[in-house]
Amino acid sequence: MANTKRFCFSCDLKDDPKLIAEYKHYHSKGVTWPEVTKSLKDAGVVDMEIYLTGNRMFMIMDVDETFDLQRKADMDANNPKVQDWEKLMWDYQQALPWAKAGEKWISLEKVFHLEEH
Repeated sequence: MANTKRFCFSCDLKDDPKLIAEYKHYHSKGVTWPEVTKSLKDAGVVDMEIYLTGNRMFMIMDVDETFDLQRKADMDANNPKVQDWEKLMWDYQQALPWAKAGEKWISLEKVFHLEEH
């Protein structure tokens, strides 16, 4: 397999058990819109996982050498179905307290890696 790079992000869900359950349902197998998963793969995302604790989420993306965050953003901006998905997700997601206006997923800063010690 080609070289991969990892991106990690965080975002909050609205702190409402009903909304959190709905959000989890939208991300379950067979429910996530195929256009959204295709857009991820087309952009070079090899694998993606989202973890949840309380209402805080963590997304881990492994990407190939073709992946570029700006290119992915441009692709998404030109994909009406992805834009519809993003609008829907804003019903459930909320920005982290330190996010800039309009910013949802915030890049995590790596502070430790066992292989480096």
